Amino acid sequence: MDTNTYDAIVVGARCAGAPTAMLLARRGHRVLVLDRATFPSDTLSTHLIHPPGVARLRDWGLLDAVLATGCPPITRYSFDFGPVTVAGRPRAAHGLRVAYAPRRTVLDKLLVDAAADAGAEVREAFTVDEVLVEDGAVVGVRGHGRNGRRVTERARVVVGADGRYSSVARTVRPVEYRRHGRLAANYYTYWSGLPVAGLEIVIRTLRAWAAWPTNDGLTLVVIAWPYAEFDANRLDVEGNYLKALEQEPAFAARVGEARREDRFHGGVVVNYFRRPFGPGWVLVGDAGYNKDPITAQGISDAFRDAELCAQALDAGFTGRLPLDEALRSYQEVRDAAVTAIYDFTLDLAALEPPPPEMQQLIGAMPGNQEAMDGFVSVMAGTVSPADFFAPDSVGPILEAAGAAAR
Repeated sequence: MDTNTYDAIVVGARCAGAPTAMLLARRGHRVLVLDRATFPSDTLSTHLIHPPGVARLRDWGLLDAVLATGCPPITRYSFDFGPVTVAGRPRAAHGLRVAYAPRRTVLDKLLVDAAADAGAEVREAFTVDEVLVEDGAVVGVRGHGRNGRRVTERARVVVGADGRYSSVARTVRPVEYRRHGRLAANYYTYWSGLPVAGLEIVIRTLRAWAAWPTNDGLTLVVIAWPYAEFDANRLDVEGNYLKALEQEPAFAARVGEARREDRFHGGVVVNYFRRPFGPGWVLVGDAGYNKDPITAQGISDAFRDAELCAQALDAGFTGRLPLDEALRSYQEVRDAAVTAIYDFTLDLAALEPPPPEMQQLIGAMPGNQEAMDGFVSVMAGTVSPADFFAPDSVGPILEAAGAAAR
């Protein structure tokens, strides 16, 4: 049985794991990345990378590679609430106001290759059978590759970047907090011949859907309905998907003229925070924090957390900070960054009519481009909901609408 020693073993090589490995390797650390998949390969995903995530790709030197795949830019976000549509362009994040939605077959391969190019050792088609714990601390993993030969690898830290059902999290059983049960079921597929004006979001009675362009001239359309309908609706996903669109006949007609190019993908998720570190282990991405995909924050969150996690591990590995102190800061910064959008996401995912004060605000925004840009920036992750919905922000919008009506 072979045994090696690494600074970090990263379990999971997609949007959280590969960037974490890449950033650690670029800092000179010895990193092993393991994933049961081979790349390119697909996975459930909203695909959307909001402007903060796009800025990170640029800063990491990877944005040009994404653009070279022909993935179209998304510069306009719109929310169709029925009587009112709020549309605008997100405010900038680090100088960028554009989003992209690459297929995961494209994006994940680029990220894995970037980790390898940085010096990380990448093993695809590798299954982690066991996360090793000695004296209360995680010390490595045991698993096997295609040949079936079992190997043991040891590291100073094992990073769980393996999603909601993380094997690392299952082993260490981290404390969960702010947990919220399932709210919505989400299903998507791809259509050809369905042009869209950037990101189009439609909110209707107990239904919401969104459409945006991705690679190869395709448009992704995702629909959400309440979790209470999950068991009944999954017996006929296609029929219920198309029936939902009938609440907006114009959009349904556009889809009727398009061609479906794939099966339906989807399901439900639980919303939670997990304590993301402990003796010998760290969680990053969905393994440590997850929320309903209705705001499509997952990839941008994963990029941010990868950067925070790599910075914390580097500080601990180099002795600039005690490792526990650095990782505690990682958790604090992560939680501060996402608490407001987490609450906003839960509100949207409930698929209930907006409360009266929100309806008043939505009704006040059309004709006020600055206000509409601010509202769509919440979805884009460039303005915090806590800031946009603060009284000193909402007040001027309502006052301007009142003055225009007089």
